[in-house]
Amino acid sequence: MRKLLVYLENYKKESVLAPLFKMLEASFELLVPLVVAAMIDVGITNQDKPYIVRMSLIMVALGVIGLVCSVTAQYFSAKAAVGFATKLRHGLFAHVQTLSFSEVDEIGTSTLITRMTSDINQVQSGVNLVLRLFLRSPFIVFGAMVMAFTIDLKAAMIFVVTIPLLSLVVFGIMLVSIPLYKKVQERLDKVLGITRENLTGVRVIRAFHREKEEELHFGNSNRNLTAMQNFVGRITAFMNPVTYVIINGALIALLYTGALQVEAGILTQGEVVALVNYMSQILVELIKLANLIITVTKAVACGNRIQSVFEVQNSQQLEKFSIESESEAMGNHSVLPIEGEAPVVEFRHVSLTYQNAGDKSLQDITFTANHGETIGIIGGTGSGKTTLVHLIPRFYDATEGQIFIHGKNVKDYPISSLRKKVGIVLQKAVLFHGTIRENLLWGKEDASDEELREALTIAQALEVVEGKDEGLDENVSQGGRNFSGGQRQRLTIARALVRKPEILILDDSASALDYATDARLRSAIRGMKERPVVFIVSQRTSSIRFADKIIVLEDGEAVGRGTHDELLETCQVYREIYESQYQKEQQAGGV
Repeated sequence: MRKLLVYLENYKKESVLAPLFKMLEASFELLVPLVVAAMIDVGITNQDKPYIVRMSLIMVALGVIGLVCSVTAQYFSAKAAVGFATKLRHGLFAHVQTLSFSEVDEIGTSTLITRMTSDINQVQSGVNLVLRLFLRSPFIVFGAMVMAFTIDLKAAMIFVVTIPLLSLVVFGIMLVSIPLYKKVQERLDKVLGITRENLTGVRVIRAFHREKEEELHFGNSNRNLTAMQNFVGRITAFMNPVTYVIINGALIALLYTGALQVEAGILTQGEVVALVNYMSQILVELIKLANLIITVTKAVACGNRIQSVFEVQNSQQLEKFSIESESEAMGNHSVLPIEGEAPVVEFRHVSLTYQNAGDKSLQDITFTANHGETIGIIGGTGSGKTTLVHLIPRFYDATEGQIFIHGKNVKDYPISSLRKKVGIVLQKAVLFHGTIRENLLWGKEDASDEELREALTIAQALEVVEGKDEGLDENVSQGGRNFSGGQRQRLTIARALVRKPEILILDDSASALDYATDARLRSAIRGMKERPVVFIVSQRTSSIRFADKIIVLEDGEAVGRGTHDELLETCQVYREIYESQYQKEQQAGGV
């Protein structure tokens, strides 16, 4: 949590002025009981009305000055807290963007959303209250005790006993609550994860009539969260009654001692009232401090969760640094092959095991892809097709073997340079809120309208754009919900083509297209003047039958390599896939 305070650096002035003005307000508040005592002992006792009026005006002045100080302090604390939360949110978001797919998979999307929203809001509230009350409340408590000593030593000893007892209760409950609030946030993560999953898959849930089961699942998780919150709430709620008992006991002792002192002529009535007022101030401040402790406890737990994300580092970057250090240490200054002399993409005995996975997802994959070639990748569900192409732009790093682009290990490329060479269309076609033009410009920020139209033409998406009233400036709703599945796929393909990549990866990105459109798309890509290396991941043999090379995967292993005709002769897995699809097509044609 302390490491996050670096985001308060630009708000040092506000962080100092907020508690300073609160201390000023507290100082004026501590003078009020003395004014009341003087009003009773001098004004009321002597029936001196002018004196009472003067003391009343002094009290009003103290109240007005205290109000101004309080409002000023709250302004500075709010400014610092909001600015801190804004910078922290930006910093966390930027850090998450640097993480590889492995780290994001391990942390979890729902957890990241919780920490970006709920956790940061809790930390913001904690910073706000700390700046306002963290110094003010203890200052009032100990200030009241000091002022009591100026009035009467015997009565002040009651304050000396009361304050440590109250501190023991408050801080004891705080120490118990901090780890429990962390568990509350973890259970909140689970609830948010279920909520996100249900909202994303609401159509599937309704299609399978699983509403009741999902309601039960959500209800169980929500009850677990509620039970933990109630448990922590009961512990923290224990604070107020205990503090009230201690304070009221101290008030009884103070009134009893004060009465004896007044009767003995040691104290005046006004001084007893002042002592009672000081004890009341302590009560009020400890209630505030109790609420502050609860908020700070939540904030610390949330801050630690946020810090844990910052502590997760991109394993790819760390590996890259180690490689560079090793190369320098070995004095490796060999010249890299010239582009064109080496295959554009080369896999050498590549294997991959996902983090915390028992088995390898890919095992001993070796192949080359030369300039202008089309590589088809096919296999059953879970065979590792997507995993294989994700290794090229380093979404994941191979755990064994090496991958080369133009003869250079992908780990020796800066990530930004590597991914500029690659255009990838993922399985799930995702468009972002904005316009069609804004989405296409993700591929190349300075692309002209001509370049956009060229990419749309190749992707068979020009008719989609021309069919809209606003053309390229047509609005795109979040996730591209105002486009059909096939339209989204073609627009995402166009977005990748705008970049004119050296390596184009189509990861099952034509699944929503009809056979004719799919064929036109593949023909247009083959006719591109840049002649990129094209990787087509598909379930359809018809989509890859004309590829220069086809890699057949089964359980992460390459069980076949070659052309369509060669694989029909030599690879049983490919032949079974082809025959099952060919028979379906024949049956569909007969119907």
